[in-house]
Amino acid sequence: MNGGDGYQSYAKNSSFQKGAIEVAKEIIEEEIRNKLDTEKLSSSSTNIICIADFGCSTGPNTFHAMQIIVETIKKKIEKQLSVSHQMPEFQVFFNDRISNDFNTLFASLPQDRQYHAAGVPGSFHDCQFPKASLHFAYSSFTLHWLSEVPQEVADPLSPAWNKGKILYYGDKNEVFNAYAAQFAKDLDSFLKARAQELVFGGLMALLVCSESNHTKNISTITFPSFELLGSCLMDLAKEGLFDTAKVDSFNIPMYFPTPNELKALIEKNQDFSIERMEILNYPPKRFTTPDSKSFAIFIRTLIEALLQSHFGSSIMDELFRRYEQKVEESKLLSNPDESSMMTFVLLKCKQMT
Repeated sequence: MNGGDGYQSYAKNSSFQKGAIEVAKEIIEEEIRNKLDTEKLSSSSTNIICIADFGCSTGPNTFHAMQIIVETIKKKIEKQLSVSHQMPEFQVFFNDRISNDFNTLFASLPQDRQYHAAGVPGSFHDCQFPKASLHFAYSSFTLHWLSEVPQEVADPLSPAWNKGKILYYGDKNEVFNAYAAQFAKDLDSFLKARAQELVFGGLMALLVCSESNHTKNISTITFPSFELLGSCLMDLAKEGLFDTAKVDSFNIPMYFPTPNELKALIEKNQDFSIERMEILNYPPKRFTTPDSKSFAIFIRTLIEALLQSHFGSSIMDELFRRYEQKVEESKLLSNPDESSMMTFVLLKCKQMT
């Protein structure tokens, strides 16, 4: 994500993500009240409740989510406290990749927060905490990011070579299958890591970018926003700014599972029980990015770093100028792809064997 707090930063262009958190707020509060064993937590010897946000980015959305979680746990404990017990302290860990802008994150920490804060740089696909050290884990708008692009989609000798495209759309089921296999592998790694870190009975709330249940046929899957971006890259290549092979070798490490697919993969993992799973009633991006300029900046904040590392920084302004123009000329904002959705999942950590 773009760091800093400028007009092209994630911090200034993530109202869509915040909106989904706000929609999930009542569900998170309800599930904490009903499912989190705060009596056991508040009676522990350390008297510290540890919470982690995996894929925190730069704020302010992570602070909003952590406030919801901490306040709800505190309210539940207050009702159960006996005279002999004190309110536990809260420790919140903010995790993201080492390239994340932690400076901006910590410079904008809320002054009135009710918890101690610490940063934990590292991949959320790997273990980042000691065994059984977390009581509540949270992650939103994170799991659709893959740990790496499937190698075969950038291999000209592979049937899954994704020539001229930057995501799994088009007419090659081999491309889709490669992305789906990478997601399954990454999700299993994520769940196994969290199963190590969470205490028995600990909870994990996930907000997962998803696609409507489809037939897993790539011809039924479209990503108009990324297809337009890919066409802009090809236009620049044809004009000689770089070779077309540069586009052929660039793929975005994103995958959006269907709810059925997500459920099946979690059940296959067996480290967690699914306590609740539902589609959030949340509108598409056009409600928070009403014009082509806003939408172009929104997409730029998400993937500019990936584009820069592959194509260099000199073309970014021209690339997104053209992208904004194509978005304006298309029907993307007036008739966006309605297959995208947000899936909420609450998981409980099972006893480790």
